[in-house]
Amino acid sequence: MRFALSFRSLFLVMTDSTNDDPSCGREHPARGVLETPDGRTILFCTVCTKDRATWLANAEVAAEISSIWQRDARSWITGRWLLMPDHVHFFCTPSRDGRHSVERWTEYWKDALAKKLQRGPGQWQRGLFHHRIRSPEQYVEKLDYLRQNPVRAGLVTDPAAWPWQGEIEHITWDQ
Repeated sequence: MRFALSFRSLFLVMTDSTNDDPSCGREHPARGVLETPDGRTILFCTVCTKDRATWLANAEVAAEISSIWQRDARSWITGRWLLMPDHVHFFCTPSRDGRHSVERWTEYWKDALAKKLQRGPGQWQRGLFHHRIRSPEQYVEKLDYLRQNPVRAGLVTDPAAWPWQGEIEHITWDQ
């Protein structure tokens, strides 16, 4: 399925979001996303489990998270995604009628997933880390990073062999 991006000028309301993981290179990543009328708004995001607990990479989580992104959490459109044992990477872009910031959308689907899996609250680190894609080269670089993540972690030797990945909508830089 291919998603055509709309180019509108809209400042998404910034919400309180922090990342307690200092390995990202920032104490507090940028919050909110400013959509520009002359460019695409595509984010590469990482969301980590609380205390880097290893409960994400399994069939139940993969099925539930993709279902939530496809049916319920539609303020942002999810593209390629990949579950690692303690974090998830994904590309996303605002939907045409998106009314929520990426931070608020993320909090929604994290809560929905915890409920579906019958896990209590507090299973995630607060917030998320997002990087705005600014060029076709960055998009390809982040896509390769996503695909190679399980290889770098020593979980598989071939990225295609990692079972906990997928694509909800086809998001590319050159749409």
